Amino acid sequence: MSLSFKIVLPFVWLFFGFSLSAFENERRERLAKEMEYSIHHQMLNKWYPLAYDDEYGGYLSSFEYDFSLSERQNKMIVSQARHLWTASKAAMYYPDQPHYLEGAKHGFVFIKDKFWDKEYGGFYTLLDRQGNVISNSDEEKTAYGNSFGIYGLAAYFAVSGDSSALELAQKAFRWLEEHSHDPVYGGYFQSLTRDGSPLKRAQDTPSTATIGYKDQNSSIHLLEAFTELYSVWKDPLLKKRLEELLVIIRDRIVQEEGYLQLFLYPDWKPVSFREGTAEEIARHHSIDHVSYGHDVETAYLMMEASHVLGIKNDKKTWEVGKKMVDHALKYGWDDEVGGFYDGGYYFKGDTKPEVVKDTKNWWAQAEGLNTLLIMADLYPDDEWDYFSKFEKQWDYIQKYLIDHEHGEWYSGGLDKEPHHSKTPKGHIWKTAYHNFRSLANCVERLKHPGPLAHTADGFGK
Repeated sequence: MSLSFKIVLPFVWLFFGFSLSAFENERRERLAKEMEYSIHHQMLNKWYPLAYDDEYGGYLSSFEYDFSLSERQNKMIVSQARHLWTASKAAMYYPDQPHYLEGAKHGFVFIKDKFWDKEYGGFYTLLDRQGNVISNSDEEKTAYGNSFGIYGLAAYFAVSGDSSALELAQKAFRWLEEHSHDPVYGGYFQSLTRDGSPLKRAQDTPSTATIGYKDQNSSIHLLEAFTELYSVWKDPLLKKRLEELLVIIRDRIVQEEGYLQLFLYPDWKPVSFREGTAEEIARHHSIDHVSYGHDVETAYLMMEASHVLGIKNDKKTWEVGKKMVDHALKYGWDDEVGGFYDGGYYFKGDTKPEVVKDTKNWWAQAEGLNTLLIMADLYPDDEWDYFSKFEKQWDYIQKYLIDHEHGEWYSGGLDKEPHHSKTPKGHIWKTAYHNFRSLANCVERLKHPGPLAHTADGFGK
């Protein structure tokens, strides 16, 4: 069965013809077939319809290494919305498999009925399997969680035409505008109370807590969500906020060296522990390090947003995106077997980062695969030889991440963490969203090769 790409994330369509040798065409066709096989036989068919919770609604979240059900089945807005997005896209790609659209509707109803706070608005962060709220006073609601709610709803509206899904996405956008958006410095506050009040840092806030900071992760996924929503709703305020996020991420959160600062003060000043001791730096790793996976993911998300916005000849976004990918390849890439490392750090006085976490989580490898192919088509003659890196990355994924016996991807590459062969395949932070999107985009790009054009009348042809 082959993918029926009627609707793909808009960015992958920006091609104009250019000639490839017979050998190059054959390479691309072979890779596309391998990825199509993997999507259908090693991924989607493992999750769906198994993940549809026919008893309580929504999606079952947790699966063991062999896809047997885990005992604990809490439901988080992020993973529920990612399942909704994935099922919605699968319904587009596989119109002969009606359970995808039925499963997407199944997830939409649960998000609408259980996750949306009917008193204060906004999406709750965490529920139990039955749909009861699990309260967390630190993050009862988040910009990040609400961004994924919007993301999944917009995709579901695109495939179903259900206006109630678009209306809920619009309500969530306006709720973020009222409560989370910063009218002074722009961007969005991440951690919110139930009524939407941003949580602020206090004198007794632990230094390891992220309360009151802005961050790259919620920012890039708000960019992603607003891009998806703007594709189906050309609202002027939404466009303004999408443009604002693109500029903030590109020009403020991306640092001069070419990496994303993880956390920032409300005025976008970086939160850094570089001046501290080695112990302090290690203790604050989750707040301050170079995340190569986020860097290569953001390069793609920025270019996609720029295109959907219709920004003409956006060379700056291209250049910053390339700089981020090159930085990740130079300092965070395993040139021996492939794969992007999980973490680096610029220690005080150093001009290059040191690898401080050489593991390779699954989602970073998926995002890297997609972005390397984009770079290969954008810059076919570049000294980095992005296409060879792309091939090596796919080889790495097949050898160390895809479970050829039980299906799906391990949480981390087995070359670094062999214990992941027996760790859960699914949980509230792990669905098929990253790897499905990556492979689907790659299949379409491999089948329709060509660079994106710097043109006077638009971002691409």
